[in-house]
Amino acid sequence: MIKNLSIYLLIALLLSLNVFAQHKAIQIAFLADVHFQDLYGNFSDNTFRGVENLKTKKKTLLRTMDSQLHSTRIFNENYFAFLAALDDVAKRGIKIVALPGDYTDDGQAYNLRGLKQILNEYEKKYGMRFFITTGNHDPVSPFLKDGGKDDFLGENGSPVNIFSNKNLVQNNGQETFITKDIAMSGYLEIMNELKEFGFFPAEKDLFWETPFNHNSYKDYSFKNALKSSEYSNRMYEVSHGFSVPDLSYVVEPVKGIWLLAIDGNTYLPKNINGNPTNPDNFHGASVGYNNVLTNKKHLIDWVKNISKEAEKNHKVLIAFTHYPMLDYNDGVSEDIKNLLGENKWQLDRVPDDQVAQVFADAGLKLHFAGHMHINDTGIKKFENGKMLVNIQVPSLAAYLPGYKILTVNSPADFEVETVSITDVPRFDELFPLYLKEFDVLKSQNIKDIWNLDILKTKNYHDFTLFHLKELVRLRFVPSDWPKDFIKKASKLSGEDLLYLSIGIANSNKINVGNFKTWNFEDALLNLYQLQSADELAKKDIPEKRLSQFKILHENFEKVNTEDEFLNQLKTFFKILNKLSSGDPADHFKIDFKKREILNL
Repeated sequence: MIKNLSIYLLIALLLSLNVFAQHKAIQIAFLADVHFQDLYGNFSDNTFRGVENLKTKKKTLLRTMDSQLHSTRIFNENYFAFLAALDDVAKRGIKIVALPGDYTDDGQAYNLRGLKQILNEYEKKYGMRFFITTGNHDPVSPFLKDGGKDDFLGENGSPVNIFSNKNLVQNNGQETFITKDIAMSGYLEIMNELKEFGFFPAEKDLFWETPFNHNSYKDYSFKNALKSSEYSNRMYEVSHGFSVPDLSYVVEPVKGIWLLAIDGNTYLPKNINGNPTNPDNFHGASVGYNNVLTNKKHLIDWVKNISKEAEKNHKVLIAFTHYPMLDYNDGVSEDIKNLLGENKWQLDRVPDDQVAQVFADAGLKLHFAGHMHINDTGIKKFENGKMLVNIQVPSLAAYLPGYKILTVNSPADFEVETVSITDVPRFDELFPLYLKEFDVLKSQNIKDIWNLDILKTKNYHDFTLFHLKELVRLRFVPSDWPKDFIKKASKLSGEDLLYLSIGIANSNKINVGNFKTWNFEDALLNLYQLQSADELAKKDIPEKRLSQFKILHENFEKVNTEDEFLNQLKTFFKILNKLSSGDPADHFKIDFKKREILNL
């Protein structure tokens, strides 16, 4: 009997491996942080359609250039980048596409409709299937919430208000438009609008489940799955007396592959004595998994069950959510804290080490995330032999724009490729409208006006790099960096930095060479490039300069001083060095049997 059982199990294992051996390797595209805003959308209750673009003769609902150059994300041109990425996915013949949250920029109804229309078009034309999970921008709160923006571009080049409630308008000197379609949707509205993209089961799925209806794979039925997908059946208590939805699900879209879409949003109440259905009585969810460990523990138990069920039935489990499971700063988080301070650089979003431990123990091995708008690979190996790999998918709305392709060669052999989106058709379509905005700002003598040269960029890659450069100047430096440090460092050339790293006494012994060709502000931008794009940024930074950064790091490490400024420079180049030498993040192979990642 035991002998027959062993033979049966061996045959089952061989059959599962045969799925990958006999068929073409399965590929999945991951597009994170699209932040889609429908430039050509309509409001259902207001006739305002935006500004007429004389170049295209089309009305356009766009945000101002000034607003997007103060934001970590682009608001307008990413519309075209999203289409370019989908076209690239289609050209490669990839049929499964996962969107790990923030697919809209606050879940407004008109943006949800526009996104749905585009996804439906690509499904119909190319046979693609889309699977989404939630982000901190969709939804912003668990329940429908009034909202709007005061930085849409008006006809004369000045900003206009668009809000769902006139009581939210603060700048009454601007023209104002009121529409319910710019309110920030809650879970219910998002689920109903986008239910066909994973939130509800499809009859063609081989398996589908939520954390609230765990059944064995062999007992699966579409009828029961459909019932469990209903909104009322997907609630949990995030805090005593506060019930909110959890839209997590697992799906088997093709034989052998289980996509685990984790809703990592944890909306904690501001006032536990307040109204549990008031959307304003909840904190945002941007902290991510740290709050899951304390207030969403049912997810951990469910992941354990799913991992066991996947292993039992020889399924490859691939998890994705909006939030990272591992530190994505290449080991420099403490150094950043020492240089900038406790609450800078969005360090509150870095997951605790316990997050990786908990989910690795639950059975996860491979996890894709967004949220940080960066390209990165995080690897954590544990003493018990387990390994967790966290893949940070770059945003299409920031430098360096791109997406990830996962190729499943076998249950233990994976290939990950990063596709950069450089050339985007129509990326400059809105440039004439920005000229009107610039002229208005110039006439008003606005301080720190954005740099008009961004409208001279030749492709989308260069546009996002310019966006990052302006973002550093207009937002990151003023908000994150010590003023005295920046004031001193900004005056330094690469040559000055070299002298400081070795001491004036040794200055006659060195050849400054190409150190003269760059300054500290160049190095600061390069630091942000490496933090955003990892090794892909090296294509945009001169190779000699990178080697000079390494020399400066090595020199400063030998400096033993109590001088605060020199120690700050020492930490700065330590951070720069670590960010330029992280794990493979472009094109690489993951071998879980050997517990290694190899560059390809």
